[in-house]
Amino acid sequence: MSPTEELSSAAHKSEAALLAYAERLERHKKDRRAVHIHLSRLRPYNRREHHIRIAANSFERLAQGYDGEVFILSNSDILFSCKGAKLAAIDEAILEVRYLFSEDPLTQLDDDSQGEDFCTWYDIEVEYDAFWKLAERLHAEQQRRERLIEEERKKRGPATRPAASPLEPAQLARVEDILARADMSNLMRRQPVCAISADSAPQVVFHEVYVSIADLQEQLTPDIDLVSDRWLFQRLTQTLDRRMMTLVCAHDDSTIASYFSINLNVSTLLSPEFLKFDNSLRSGARGTVVLELPVVEVFSDMGAYVFARDFVHERGYRVCLDGLTHLTAPFIDRVKLGLDLVKVCWSRDMLDDPSGLRRESLREMIEQSGQARVILCRCGSDDAIEFGRSLGISLFQGKAVDARHATQGRKGGAMTMNEARARGAARRTG
Repeated sequence: MSPTEELSSAAHKSEAALLAYAERLERHKKDRRAVHIHLSRLRPYNRREHHIRIAANSFERLAQGYDGEVFILSNSDILFSCKGAKLAAIDEAILEVRYLFSEDPLTQLDDDSQGEDFCTWYDIEVEYDAFWKLAERLHAEQQRRERLIEEERKKRGPATRPAASPLEPAQLARVEDILARADMSNLMRRQPVCAISADSAPQVVFHEVYVSIADLQEQLTPDIDLVSDRWLFQRLTQTLDRRMMTLVCAHDDSTIASYFSINLNVSTLLSPEFLKFDNSLRSGARGTVVLELPVVEVFSDMGAYVFARDFVHERGYRVCLDGLTHLTAPFIDRVKLGLDLVKVCWSRDMLDDPSGLRRESLREMIEQSGQARVILCRCGSDDAIEFGRSLGISLFQGKAVDARHATQGRKGGAMTMNEARARGAARRTG
């Protein structure tokens, strides 16, 4: 077997494969180089599987042309080895990977750094022993991680309930039938969206009403993971839309007679069920209702969105784009999309921004959208609220907001003048 056949190009995800490769390489060291890319040192949000896979693809052309191998290791590192390639060609591939993660601190070069933290080079012909020890060490570390995982699994013991199976197309009709017939009134939840300023307690602007998916699965479909397939779940949300509108119409709670938001699909806004929901609202209530549309729905069919948006605007509703992140929000133009509000999901990754570039992009988007038009949701800590306020955001939603609002509620339940003004201002934004 020739060296080329023995060391054919392939991408592995196994330290064991790297160790076996290093053993074979002892007989074919001449003119070979290797580079170890330390992507395990990247920030967690840059180490997702698709990021690493795309980075590894930068070396595939060289691997195919120069008898090479690309290893994607279990800790997210990449190791590339080849024969006869020019240093400039390998450097170009490394530069491409570095560019992919240009906002991560790991890729930032300073006067005292030549990029050693990002990658390590090996001249196999003269540094084979060091390369072999690297492969051996990585393999030992992987085995140790696997032992720890297995020990932890044994400590936990057998699961009390078998894991839910993924939702599949064949099950979709049965699940939809369950959702359509089940009593879901006890699954309806509400959460306030509050205006928060430095010198006053949270003032409720409106409540979001929704169905708890976790509770729904626990009670109605414990054997099926409803959110395992994004697109099948998106199909299920159309059934959930119809049930939510029915629940809101039938509910006798005065707190959701007005000043509330509801998550709906674009297609739902154009359905007969929405017209029934619209007719059920008391006179004047439409101007206090916010329709939250998922971002994937809006951009999957822009024509349908524009038609539905104009339709509900004519009836007095406000429209909110839901599901933005700090990475996607800067690309949204609220005014051009004809949106009344946008909702950005809080993530601790927002704080991990050494260059400040993402923070500045988000600040510009907030200023262009209007500070009272952006809601920072999923605020699970005071850090989230303080971060949002530092960018000028005044509307917040999440457990930390719930806690502040609950504290205020214990001090007195009457609506304050500030709350009345906040609601009035919110209504005028429509």
